Amino acid sequence: MKAILMTAAGEPEVLQVAEVPAPQIQSPREILVELKAAGVNPIDTKLRKRGTFYPERMPAILGCDGAGVVVAIGAGVQHFAVGDEVYFCNGGLGGHPGNYAEYATVDERFAAHKPSSVSFAVAAAAPLVLITAWEALYDRGRLEAGRRVLIHAGAGGVGHVAIQLAKLQGADVCTTVSTAQKAEFVRSLGADKPILYKQEDFVAAALDWTNGEGVELAFDTVGGSTIAATFPAVQIGGDLVTLLEPDATTSWKVARTRNLRFSFELMLTPMLQGLVDLQEHQAHILSECARLIDEKKLKVHVSQEFPLVEAANAHRLLETGSVTGKLVLQI
Repeated sequence: MKAILMTAAGEPEVLQVAEVPAPQIQSPREILVELKAAGVNPIDTKLRKRGTFYPERMPAILGCDGAGVVVAIGAGVQHFAVGDEVYFCNGGLGGHPGNYAEYATVDERFAAHKPSSVSFAVAAAAPLVLITAWEALYDRGRLEAGRRVLIHAGAGGVGHVAIQLAKLQGADVCTTVSTAQKAEFVRSLGADKPILYKQEDFVAAALDWTNGEGVELAFDTVGGSTIAATFPAVQIGGDLVTLLEPDATTSWKVARTRNLRFSFELMLTPMLQGLVDLQEHQAHILSECARLIDEKKLKVHVSQEFPLVEAANAHRLLETGSVTGKLVLQI
């Protein structure tokens, strides 16, 4: 089969088109999927630059997100049949091969039926960001109706679905964006207050929006110094959930004096640690999101599609930091 191999850690040029053996079903509950599209995520570019979680297993096939058609099933498969359309987040971290390829295997417990109303490209763009936003807002942040949420980078891959999931829960949403065009985009998703952070102080804007109280929940997708900068925007006793590490020089004094509850969200942990129950939970999230997508209550925005052989160009564009929504490889 054709695949994109990461031959070494480095710049996008290390992603090379190659012919490799197609994967084979190795366990009774695995399915073999003919991939139609693969999502491109920041974790892919990070692993390409610094090396995968399994450096001894090189070359590697990147790509956690995939969507395609089941072409073979293991003897113990219960929930899928040949011909079913599926989507999933599995592999691509350097161990189990990822989805920058024509075929992939996945345990049926970690896959979900693809939303029928969208293309394979849209479905492939969805899994990692849907799971991340769902776990951050619902599992970590315990979001309830009537609460006010600050979401950083609302026009990004995770941010744009987080806005929608927050609104579906009955929350009010303010979100940081870099341009007026992105402000209009997040408004179209239901955001109540876009904050153009390059033109105004986002903390002052969030406090003004909440009558000086601060938001009940802040969701950070940026990391670094943004985390500490967000502390005063959260109300006393509120929650802050982040996807990334705080800056090494972070002062926690404001967080402590405001009694903030701080959580990390890394949706890759179940895959990295082999936590089957949590991987099944993530597949359940995808099933719920497929229903919401088909009911036109949730959408995933794909800003650009690339052919598989142009994976390096997709990485270059993603690393500019200016992408709205998601990028996808068509296979």
